[in-house]
Amino acid sequence: MNIQYVQGDCIFTRINKLTKQYEYLTEDIDTDVIIVGGGVTGAILGYYFTKNNINSVILEKSRIAHGSTSITTSLLQYELDSNAMELKSHTSIDNILRSYELGIKALDEIEEFIDEYGNTCDFKRVDSFLYTAKNLEKKEIEEEYKIRSEAGFPVEFIDNSNNPFSFDVKAGVLSKGGGAQFDPYRFTHALLKVSCEKGLRVYENTEVVDVKYDDKGVTVETIYGHKVKGRIIIVATGYNTEFFTKRAFGIKTTTFNVATKPINNIEDIYKGVVVRDNEDPYNYLRTTSDNRIIIGGEDINFLPDILNEELCNKSYDKLEQRLKNLFPNINIEIEYRYCGAFASTQDNLGFLGKDPNNSKLWYCLGYGANGILFAVLGGIMLSKLYLGEVHEDLHLFKVGRFDS
Repeated sequence: MNIQYVQGDCIFTRINKLTKQYEYLTEDIDTDVIIVGGGVTGAILGYYFTKNNINSVILEKSRIAHGSTSITTSLLQYELDSNAMELKSHTSIDNILRSYELGIKALDEIEEFIDEYGNTCDFKRVDSFLYTAKNLEKKEIEEEYKIRSEAGFPVEFIDNSNNPFSFDVKAGVLSKGGGAQFDPYRFTHALLKVSCEKGLRVYENTEVVDVKYDDKGVTVETIYGHKVKGRIIIVATGYNTEFFTKRAFGIKTTTFNVATKPINNIEDIYKGVVVRDNEDPYNYLRTTSDNRIIIGGEDINFLPDILNEELCNKSYDKLEQRLKNLFPNINIEIEYRYCGAFASTQDNLGFLGKDPNNSKLWYCLGYGANGILFAVLGGIMLSKLYLGEVHEDLHLFKVGRFDS
């Protein structure tokens, strides 16, 4: 059965002409690290492993950056999907604050890459804004502000008295430099360009159809019968892990996005921040370099096959109406509508590291809204782990941490 995980007109694959086509595998090869998944996560891993002189290969079953990467809004924030007080029952406040710090570290890492290799993906470091338009939720946002402020994060509390935005804000936390945005399709290709020049090998249209482990390592067979031998395999396939493990990692959800046509003077009105509201499920929005707004959200329980047009249109219409309510004085015209699956966890963190039952099977799964930032942390931590160094914060993302 051909399950569809991405549907619609994904803005980033539509507006970008094909950057590069990669070959499919036509011979048997050897490597140290086999990375399965050619989206932004796989590209990030390829960059860090190659940077650390570790021989690596990426295998992508379809086209590079055309799966979940094509539907991510790439609205990056150091904060998590839920507020700190909501997560207290699943983890400690110290762990939450540490994950915030790690999110900032990941943002800095991306910015350093851009500074070194050039901004070919419309990267922009911005403030991030969490807010509510409901009086009932003011206390919750005030608590979040207090937790971050007392921990030393550069934050500002926003309410009716100092609201710089055109939409209603009863309470909000503005995090200075706490976010970023970019074009995920072009970022993926930028990472691969740099890495391939340093020895990374990338194959698309090269689906893995069999995996065998032995004392020496792992051997995968690809769809055309060619084999790749390595010391370890890293699963960077997002929510789609069933081929490699029966382990249940997270809760799958379908999320929706719409992108407007370009809007005149949008930066003057929008103030150039990434925004998330406190709804459940929440909505989030950002601008693009060509003056569009992308809004996402209206998440529903996971649909294995996203072909229910009526259901999808209902969610797209809600997002469009939400945008028109936020910006009543702007002429909002929607150009792109698309949706896809993602996974989340109870503590809002992804999974990085070895399978508890197989030391040759590793994971880099950036579940939740911070997937790209978790992937950056995975690139840093897993490349160190391969070289024998256990990062002090790897335990936060431990595979099997929810096992009873």
